[in-house]
Amino acid sequence: MDSKKKNLMLMVPMLHQGGFERVCVKTARLMQEYYNVYILIFSSKDINYDVTGLNVIDIDVPSQKGLINKVFNVFKRVNKTKKIKKELGIDISYSFGSSANYVNTLSNMGEKVLTGLRCQTDMEGTRQVKLFCRKSDQVLSCSKEIVRQLKSDFDYDRSTYIYNPLDVEDIRNKAMDPLDDFPFIGDDIKVISCSARNDYIKGIWHLVKAFSLAQVKHPELRLVVLGAGNWEKYNELSKALGIKDKVAFVGLKKNPFPYVAASDLYVCSSNHEGFPNAVLEAMALKKPVISADCKTGPREILLSEKEYEELIEKIPDGSSITAPIRGEYGILIPDMDQEENFDPEYVTEGERILSSEIVRLLDDENGLSDYAERSNKRAMFYTPDSYKDSIHEILKRYE
Repeated sequence: MDSKKKNLMLMVPMLHQGGFERVCVKTARLMQEYYNVYILIFSSKDINYDVTGLNVIDIDVPSQKGLINKVFNVFKRVNKTKKIKKELGIDISYSFGSSANYVNTLSNMGEKVLTGLRCQTDMEGTRQVKLFCRKSDQVLSCSKEIVRQLKSDFDYDRSTYIYNPLDVEDIRNKAMDPLDDFPFIGDDIKVISCSARNDYIKGIWHLVKAFSLAQVKHPELRLVVLGAGNWEKYNELSKALGIKDKVAFVGLKKNPFPYVAASDLYVCSSNHEGFPNAVLEAMALKKPVISADCKTGPREILLSEKEYEELIEKIPDGSSITAPIRGEYGILIPDMDQEENFDPEYVTEGERILSSEIVRLLDDENGLSDYAERSNKRAMFYTPDSYKDSIHEILKRYE
């Protein structure tokens, strides 16, 4: 370690999958130029990111079930983290997500503490948000919406947003890896892709039902969903809807980009997001995007600055739109509910709207190619260099 550099600790529960885990690793690499960087994790199980050359510290306190075990886990994590912070002489600690934020704030050994609220689900626990605000030197988010909500709901003004880094060149290079197990082959088909774990916040049942409606008018359509989880209920739903041979749940892929690159359209059906990396990655691969106007992130990506400001003026409380918006960089549809429903006979208005927008885009002779170019243009806005400068500027305040 360089004795002339300050010591920066980045804290994240695991490195198995997910957007903020990816951002944590990227931040570590970008900040090595300026700091002695350490990544502290609670468990090394199923690491899915390349951590070669990074200082990763595993305190080996994996998650537990049950309230008592969870409380005990927090104290155990805090005690171990305190010792490590003291031994390493950490100057700045920055945590990603609520469970890491708890440990970071409660293990403060005199360093500057930055916490990350990166998703709308992070904002739902009023007590924890107040704790993080009170015990943090600054709260960072990846969305304007979260900053706005912290100010309006918690009267907290020591917060700022910094958009996630998007390494377009790296994504495109990885997308060129050979792909020999893509489930749908043929020049006459159109493929919708979506990268999402099996979690209610991703709303995949909405996407499956909307797809089932859209493929009636466009029988050439296929759907590929990438992500971890048990997809048995979704396979049963697809079978009941009569689309089993048109839908594939291919599981978690270490390199998902060739699969997205092989598709024609990307759809985000989430009801909660932070700043959806998967949407930006699809745009980096020049894929047109349709996304639900969930909290938070998609509207900031798919709308121009002018369109976004007009929307905030029209709906100042941050509520979802009620009708689709064909934005400058992508198509935004109303947020869909978060109640899982696998009844093939039950179709919501939101699912019908999503289906209609898919059909409308495919019916437009130039629709896909036009939005592909717009996606490409938008992706270039989120370069790693821009993120690097922004995060370093924030961290420098606490050196």
